[in-house]
Amino acid sequence: MMPQNTEKMAQLRALYWRKVQRFTAALIIVWFASTFGVIFYARELSKITVFGWPLSFYMAAQGLTFFYLLILALYVKRMRRLDQILKGDSHDGQ
Repeated sequence: MMPQNTEKMAQLRALYWRKVQRFTAALIIVWFASTFGVIFYARELSKITVFGWPLSFYMAAQGLTFFYLLILALYVKRMRRLDQILKGDSHDGQ
């Protein structure tokens, strides 16, 4: 009975790491695209103003920082859910 449980746990861990890698890769792509997009299109974005400041300046100064925090929050939330799945919990551990 133990080998079957060990095999199941190995499959669960492999699935866990596959999901972690895919999610992390997706977030890195979003991070890179947002940073590169703001820098690459800064001239076009400067024609749009937000609270009197050009959008490119606003995004570089504050907007991307909030976006990075959103990416971090998504990562934390998803990793908690994946950790619960790996542990076999279906409810919040709190």
